[in-house]
Amino acid sequence: MKGTILVTGGAGYIGSHTVIELAEAGYQSVIVDNFSNSSPEVLNRIEELSGKKVPFIKADVRDRQALKGIFSEYDISAVIHFAGLKAVGESCQMPLEYYDNNLNSTIALCLEMQAAGVKRLVFSSSATVYGDPERLPLTEDMPLSATNPYGRSKLIIEDMLRDLPAADKLNGSDTPWQAILLRYFNPVGAHKSGRIGEDPKDTPNNLMPYISQVAVGRREKLSVFGDDYDTIDGTGVRDYIHVVDLAKGHVSAIDNLLSDNPVTGVEAINLGTGNGTSVLQLVNTFAEENGVPVAYEIAARRPGDVAACYANADKAKSLLNWQAGLGIKDMVIDTWNWQSKNPSGY
Repeated sequence: MKGTILVTGGAGYIGSHTVIELAEAGYQSVIVDNFSNSSPEVLNRIEELSGKKVPFIKADVRDRQALKGIFSEYDISAVIHFAGLKAVGESCQMPLEYYDNNLNSTIALCLEMQAAGVKRLVFSSSATVYGDPERLPLTEDMPLSATNPYGRSKLIIEDMLRDLPAADKLNGSDTPWQAILLRYFNPVGAHKSGRIGEDPKDTPNNLMPYISQVAVGRREKLSVFGDDYDTIDGTGVRDYIHVVDLAKGHVSAIDNLLSDNPVTGVEAINLGTGNGTSVLQLVNTFAEENGVPVAYEIAARRPGDVAACYANADKAKSLLNWQAGLGIKDMVIDTWNWQSKNPSGY
């Protein structure tokens, strides 16, 4: 076994796929999750797919006592921090809840990591930290800003994490912080088996699960937010990335942190395909590839959205030896495989 990785939010959509890929790569995971946007059934399916028993602690990551217990019980090598609220539109309606959850969970986690002498962290950041970009594709050295509270919470955390290696230098620490900030774009798709996938508890905030729920009959129609952007067909353009590719990116980041030649300090890295796909292109590809209709209507623009956003992922290739391998067709086929086999989710 290569090491034990604490995965906060490990029962969630991206977290569960990452735990599977960590097992494939020879790591042991320990999951902490409070099921605020996930299901206990995920744990059974992770075990089924990985063939490994994965220790699980039900807790809110803001609970320092729970974290203290985890670090004392398990020999943690590094942490992947997914736990947090993640919907752009909802964050505009509930900014205080987003700041409380996202910032305080990260502060609690880092305090307990520091106390335990575990200073290797992969943080689940987001392309929202680029705000409304002046040029595309997005590179890691571009100016950072945010157009919504969700993005601002990620930006504040990135800044906070950059302060930690600086403090190490001032304090003469023997074990310096090393953190990789993975700025990812729009995760979609599901595990090839159809056993795990994206299953939002309430009305989906993301496009692909809404499309698949319309297709399976759980929703009447999709609202396409805006058709008057300066894009190929007037609808928003995003860099959709298969969740399995994304999960493998996290494994590559852990490999780096635990290697003989890891990144020093804090390094921000984009995880994307480098290709932009519009909302209507995604809807039409889903319908065509899976042979199912997807009813939709055009609605007003959504607060906090930008017209287009896609990545330059060269840095991920050079530093992590990672690049996306799955395309839009794989994403829509794997999504429908999951949704059609699990019409009501977990």
